[in-house]
Amino acid sequence: MGRIFVVELDGRSYRCKFCRTHLALPEDLVSRSFHCRRGKAYLFNNAVNITVGALEDRMMISGMHTVADIFCCSCGQIVGWKYEAAHEKSQKYKEGKFVLERGRIVDEIDFSSEVYIDTRPSMSDSEDA
Repeated sequence: MGRIFVVELDGRSYRCKFCRTHLALPEDLVSRSFHCRRGKAYLFNNAVNITVGALEDRMMISGMHTVADIFCCSCGQIVGWKYEAAHEKSQKYKEGKFVLERGRIVDEIDFSSEVYIDTRPSMSDSEDA
């Protein structure tokens, strides 16, 4: 098996719930109003650190679509699917986009830049004298 190269996203990102690998940026979020068998899902223009499974025709709430399941490249967990083709004209906007299941991702702020916050009680100006 080859070496896995993982893309690190800057700032806030959506990550795999199971291993915390970066998957998508908030700027790529198209819609929060999608649903899947396990609950809510988000539609994104782009996703990283995924592997794409086999294509299959799947009947969705909005009609027939050709989709491929997507998996986290680090831990292998299924995280959603990719729309490859929409069979109805009104659904063509989904083609090439990614759906991440809300129950399989976490929304985290990147804490890579360390910030020191002094939590010790301080004296007020009147106590300086």
